[in-house]
Amino acid sequence: MPIVREGLPEDMPGLAALRATWAAEQDPAAAEDPDFEAAFRDWADANPRKVFVAEQDGELVGMLNLMIFQRMPKPRKEASCWVYLGNVYVLPQHRNAGIGRRLVEASVAFAQSIGAARMVLSPSADSRSFYSRLGFQPAEELDIRKF
Repeated sequence: MPIVREGLPEDMPGLAALRATWAAEQDPAAAEDPDFEAAFRDWADANPRKVFVAEQDGELVGMLNLMIFQRMPKPRKEASCWVYLGNVYVLPQHRNAGIGRRLVEASVAFAQSIGAARMVLSPSADSRSFYSRLGFQPAEELDIRKF
């Protein structure tokens, strides 16, 4: 059974490989990008995230990332934050074994440990039932403007 843990800097090549594999599921031509790992590293450096990975036999088989938004402080009120959950992915041959659930549960535990007020995500139509089983509900208090 894979272990779920916080990502480390040395996981960067494996994370880039997972992202490339994910992209190739939607567009096989995406697998032919020799510059992708460098582009992924540049993105990660410019967009710090908390990453969780699933690792089996020294290889990454799943991932997710969290963006932590620090709320603007208010007088006489303790500072708080909220967390955006994104990019949950598990390799096809490892799906339906509880890895995605374990990754999300680890991220929820982390968010609770830092006192986050909420965790939000933007699920695909196919993943809505997965997140629902893990306690996520459609939001009523957020508005969105799409571009």
